[in-house]
Amino acid sequence: IWWLDPELTYGNAKPFVFTQGHSVCNRSFFPCFDTPAVKCTYSATVKAPAGVQVLMSATQSTYLEDEGVYQFYMEYPVPAYLVALVAGDLIHADIGPRSRVWAEPCLLPTAISKLSGMVERWLTAAESLYGPYIWGRYDIVFLPPSFPIVAMENPCLTFIISSILESDEFLIIDVIHEVAHSWFGNAVTNATWEEMWLSEGLATYAQRRITTETYGAAFTCLETAFRLDALHRQMKLLGEDNPVSKLQVKLEPGVNPSNLMNLFTYEKGYCFVYYLSQLCGDPRHFDSFLRAYIEKYKFTSVVAQDLLDSFLNFFPELKEQCVESKAGLEFERWLNATGPPLAEPDLSQGSSLTRPVETLFKLWTTEPLDSVAAASSVDLTKWRTFQTVLFLDRLLDGSPLPHEVIKKLSECYSSQLDSMNAEIRIRWLQIVVRNDYYPDLYKVRRFLENQMSRMYTIPLYEDLCTGTLKSFALEIFYQTQNQLHPNLRKTIQQILSQGLNPLPAIDTTAGTTDTPAVVLEDKVSEATNGAISLRDVNVSA
Repeated sequence: IWWLDPELTYGNAKPFVFTQGHSVCNRSFFPCFDTPAVKCTYSATVKAPAGVQVLMSATQSTYLEDEGVYQFYMEYPVPAYLVALVAGDLIHADIGPRSRVWAEPCLLPTAISKLSGMVERWLTAAESLYGPYIWGRYDIVFLPPSFPIVAMENPCLTFIISSILESDEFLIIDVIHEVAHSWFGNAVTNATWEEMWLSEGLATYAQRRITTETYGAAFTCLETAFRLDALHRQMKLLGEDNPVSKLQVKLEPGVNPSNLMNLFTYEKGYCFVYYLSQLCGDPRHFDSFLRAYIEKYKFTSVVAQDLLDSFLNFFPELKEQCVESKAGLEFERWLNATGPPLAEPDLSQGSSLTRPVETLFKLWTTEPLDSVAAASSVDLTKWRTFQTVLFLDRLLDGSPLPHEVIKKLSECYSSQLDSMNAEIRIRWLQIVVRNDYYPDLYKVRRFLENQMSRMYTIPLYEDLCTGTLKSFALEIFYQTQNQLHPNLRKTIQQILSQGLNPLPAIDTTAGTTDTPAVVLEDKVSEATNGAISLRDVNVSA
């Protein structure tokens, strides 16, 4: 349960509270069987002060104004982690026949402009693929930057971090991913956290089928290429033999299942589901199977064998061909082998969008650097966001770059990138930090002074502390710490203290004594151990 003072909201007007149950956190919210194997309906009564709007992930709600009491009822069985509550200075607007958006008053116009009419389009596309939407309403609530992940698929009420509103393409993908969870994850749920890919891999596959239907194959292939790049980046960090790269990962006693959330859950799971769809010869045949799978198992929890048995029974000709035992692509190997996916999708339909990225990257990384004129003629403002982040991610992978290259990159693109969204800007600033490019460091300071979100602060602090700029990071942190949620503040303190003796208390109050100074603790959390940047592991629930 996250309690926020008004200063940690956008409006600075009223306190705010929200819950985040995934994976096993709702045991601190209410007594429950905190496992996805157990589903039940629920009802709740919530008393709140006047002027505080309360919402829950429920199909029915009433408000008794005289008593200040909200009553909620979820009529369909759900696992404990999908029970969610949010309360604060929230107002709403309808954006479709069965959807409304909730946000703080200062954010609502932006949310409306980004999503009006869009959610119904995505829901309709999903229904055409996987059958009726069974939850009634599909509402969205935008949460303050303290929300610890990007999005959460709470039924009837998707939670999304407000910070993503400025990044249109990421917003589209994140909402569509949560829409897909309405079928894969919420209606049919993985029975154990060791098989999280049953929710995430299938939801990612469904998300890409929906984007193909609504935005075309080229856009879907571009987004997939961007995510698979991230998967291979994570694999280099973790090592191909790391057991967390298995789809059926072993959950040791005492380990928080959330620690197993990684891109393998999403992208390796997606690749396996895509491989199954290719065995059918036509993705529409696989859509028909998934509709039957949802109808058979909705409101229950399943294991991988349930999915695979259903698949082979639905396609008896594939069962006769023993596709589950095909050499090198055995289903068992997909589930239990470490390392990369055994097969990856053909993304050639996205070449019109990915080829310009590859061409520009080669111009900047091929020696001698005599193609600057050609490279500088590329106008990144005309590119899609996913093209630009794919290009910047590849430059990040190659950092540190020769000084002449980073200097020319800044001259060509820095002013263009300044006007772009945070998903793009953070990547450019990481390139600045990893290359110790001092002329643009002031932009890093300015960015961190205006960011309160975990996903836009942690990666930069990690990079700053890995290199020679830790004192610069400390200075910024001492100036901005009061605008950060205590949980985020603690994580940054742990990053700053890596490799240091316990730091003395530093008076950051410029001579005043009524505010206690911060002492950094000499310990490293699981979240920062191993120097795996959250930028490399950025996932939605």
